[in-house]
Amino acid sequence: MTTSEQHRVDAEPGTQHVRIVRSGQVVAETRHPLIVSETGLADRFYIPAQDVNFDLLAPTESHTTCPYKGVASYWTFRSGDGAGRDVAWAYPDPLPEVVGIRDHLSFYEDAVDTVVDADRG
Repeated sequence: MTTSEQHRVDAEPGTQHVRIVRSGQVVAETRHPLIVSETGLADRFYIPAQDVNFDLLAPTESHTTCPYKGVASYWTFRSGDGAGRDVAWAYPDPLPEVVGIRDHLSFYEDAVDTVVDADRG
């Protein structure tokens, strides 16, 4: 967790079954998402890297800096619609307050379909 007087970032483990799908193809699937809540933004699922099919993705040259999370790296689809534009991001070396997001990716909502099933356990 990181906080300031006006800004907060929380990363909590989720129990949902989350699938990231593009054109009918599963890009990522996990039962261990992180749910990242950040002031002023919608909650986001961050998917463990081991649950992402990197055969479908390629890194881009893009990097941005968030004062609350650190420097983000980006990925694009290797082919088809959306190829060449940033579709997912991660923080390979996040700030200490949010170190739990390391080795997790999140996807732009307009680039994929996110299918969420509630935990049935």
